[in-house]
Amino acid sequence: MKPKKKWKLSSILLILLFVVIGIFALFPLFAITLGSLKPSTEIMRYGLNLKLQADLLSLDNYSYLFNGETDYFIWYKNSIIITIASTLSCLLLTSMVGYGLAVYDFRLKNVVFGLVLIVMMIPVEIIMLPLYKLTMSLGLMDTLVGAFLPFVVAPIPIFFFRQYASGLPRDLLDAARVDGCTEIGIFFRVMMPLMTPAFSSMAILQALGSWNNFLWPLIVLRSSENLTLPIGLSTLLTPYGNNYDVLIAGSVMAIFPVLLLYIFFQRYFIEGMTAGGVKG
Repeated sequence: MKPKKKWKLSSILLILLFVVIGIFALFPLFAITLGSLKPSTEIMRYGLNLKLQADLLSLDNYSYLFNGETDYFIWYKNSIIITIASTLSCLLLTSMVGYGLAVYDFRLKNVVFGLVLIVMMIPVEIIMLPLYKLTMSLGLMDTLVGAFLPFVVAPIPIFFFRQYASGLPRDLLDAARVDGCTEIGIFFRVMMPLMTPAFSSMAILQALGSWNNFLWPLIVLRSSENLTLPIGLSTLLTPYGNNYDVLIAGSVMAIFPVLLLYIFFQRYFIEGMTAGGVKG
């Protein structure tokens, strides 16, 4: 009985520890939500805090965003379009590349994989100028396509899918070939369902990166109707800092898509992240 009681006590203590950590992790979210209900003068004077002052709380900041005085909904729509297009195209292309590097044997296979690893070590800032010239030559400046197309085939998802596909059973490939399935059919009908945890993990990471991307869209996009949400919100600031309340309110609204994405795919996230590094 004593070991059982000890196990129960340790479990309770562990749960309490995670509850405390969770509360501390939610403090910034609660502070920014509370700040979005306060006027700009209060934020500039005291900053973000957890003081509940009922006479200062209102929905004026949100009404300013939604009454059409800003292009907030246009920026929101652009960010959603870019995030969906970037995530879906990246998952499709990089999964096929990673799957090919893991399953098939061909000449220079290790060289190609080595190049992928080398590209992973190159900072994005170094290739900004060549990408800018390429985007300009393709006529994609100030377009939503130009805001995500250069980063569709990223090296990190390729590496991740390659590691995950390396642990898939090869017997399924042989069985599918015996049944007359083509190589493309094997990938889409047999292997892709087995890679669901990997797709879910990469969908969260890729969507989060695309949704929060600031530097490259700032370089490519020009007109207000094509701006993404992070860039559009930054344009609300003035040298006097009198729009921080609206900026915070817009930032709170920007949290919901990523939060919903994680809620839908969270059960696959840990499984995909751990299984991807089982076999190298």
